[in-house]
Amino acid sequence: MTSRPLTLAALALASVLGMSTLSADAKTFRWTSQGDVLTMDPHSQNEGLNNSISDHIYEPLVNRDKKMAIEPCLAVSWQQINPTTMRFKLRDKVTFHDGTPFTADDVVFSMTRAMEKTSKFTPFMTGIKEAKRVDNLTVDIITTGPVPTLLDQLTEVRIMSRAWAKKFNVERPQDFAAKEETYASRNANGTGAFVLRTREPDVKTVLIANSNWWGKRDGNVSEVVYRPIKQDATRISALISGEVDLVLDPPVQDLGTLQKNAQLKIMQGNENRTVFLSMDVKRDELLYSSVKGKNPFKDVRVRQAFLLSIDVNALQRTVMRGLSMPTMSMIAPQVRGYSKDLEKRPAVDLAKAKKLMADAGYPKGFEITLDCPNNRYINDERICTAIAGMLAKIDVKVKLNAMPRVNFFPKIQNSDSSFYLYGWGVPTFDSLYTLQAVIRTKGAGGDGEQNYSGYSNPKVDALVDQLKTEIDTTKRTTLTREALMLHQADVGHIPLHHQIIPWAMRKNVTVVHRPDNRVNAKWAIIQ
Repeated sequence: MTSRPLTLAALALASVLGMSTLSADAKTFRWTSQGDVLTMDPHSQNEGLNNSISDHIYEPLVNRDKKMAIEPCLAVSWQQINPTTMRFKLRDKVTFHDGTPFTADDVVFSMTRAMEKTSKFTPFMTGIKEAKRVDNLTVDIITTGPVPTLLDQLTEVRIMSRAWAKKFNVERPQDFAAKEETYASRNANGTGAFVLRTREPDVKTVLIANSNWWGKRDGNVSEVVYRPIKQDATRISALISGEVDLVLDPPVQDLGTLQKNAQLKIMQGNENRTVFLSMDVKRDELLYSSVKGKNPFKDVRVRQAFLLSIDVNALQRTVMRGLSMPTMSMIAPQVRGYSKDLEKRPAVDLAKAKKLMADAGYPKGFEITLDCPNNRYINDERICTAIAGMLAKIDVKVKLNAMPRVNFFPKIQNSDSSFYLYGWGVPTFDSLYTLQAVIRTKGAGGDGEQNYSGYSNPKVDALVDQLKTEIDTTKRTTLTREALMLHQADVGHIPLHHQIIPWAMRKNVTVVHRPDNRVNAKWAIIQ
């Protein structure tokens, strides 16, 4: 159903009629990918496409420029006034889309909201104790100690209107895993360059330019129309016909044909996302498995056998068509703390894998369900299908359970899986983000926030905790390397590859291709 924020109707009309901040040839930018936005709540789901749409509507204190460097946004300056306090001077005369002035109270409220139990943004609040109002345009961020990644973290903490949240009873983030519906899940009110005009789940999301935006546009887009189109052939047909301007995730098998089309062009680059397999190592009995009364994944020999059976080079050739970087590392090359030597992966060895399975007590293998999204990562369902075939060679019978991302993420977040495919991007561009959220033992303050497999190693935890406050870059790389080496020895997860992301677009479209795979319409030009 279509949902229009009634409080924003007048502004939406004004934004359509008054495009004084846009060039005379303002255009509609139509883009698509295989899945839909999960929610409009800016603190409910920390997921790539969701964050990409939120970036148009909501803004953080600091953000990233075209080269991914940190720049001022709702804060114009910042200063470390003591080891645990950073003071931010806020931008004056900024208003939310409903006309409400932006103040320090909104920052304090949003920081607190991002730390709520239903928030998926707690990894970005690591080390933050509180936000404190100094005056109307000054906020202090109080930390528990040195936080070397503070500015990186704040690029992902989007600011909401406190008054709007109170008015519509959305003072805490939507509980997406529980399938909660709130006003903020279908409506929005930020300070950003675009205003949410309509939200039709699984149909389209329409944004229009905010004529009262404080910033400067580098593009000529006055309207953004995002449409989820699940079928590969339908997405590509829409691009070729001119129905859409850009496809975020063109099928890799079609890229050669698309490159030959004179009306189209392809942009591609390495994403800072690693795709991996996660195994339940915590439960005493696996879910959706033929093994009863125990958990094979608790035995490192079983995890090693799975690792030795999966041919990531074959995945690169046959499934990804070259658009992947096979890896043994849980972080990509763009991420601070990366060590190239950790990419080295043991060769496929089925004989050794079978022996490990037999030694662990599973000479005839077992059956396990592999949960997999079918519209989130590049060729995700095809990857899972290929893996099922590879594991069959060691007598592991994989039952593939592929589903849309709107069903996949609540299932995983409710720990309703014992074996699943996942991908993890790093918007902070720092290793702590992966180590703390995915690998560290689940705890408070963002620890293990996305660790749904139950992996736990006290030595890894200790290294991650040191990393939270270590400022020296060389020492941070050493800590990261040590933690990842321990994790590799445990086979805590099975890394597959770092994604290479192609975008296919009409020839008259100019956009900034980002390593976080986010489209930003304020930089888009349609000729």
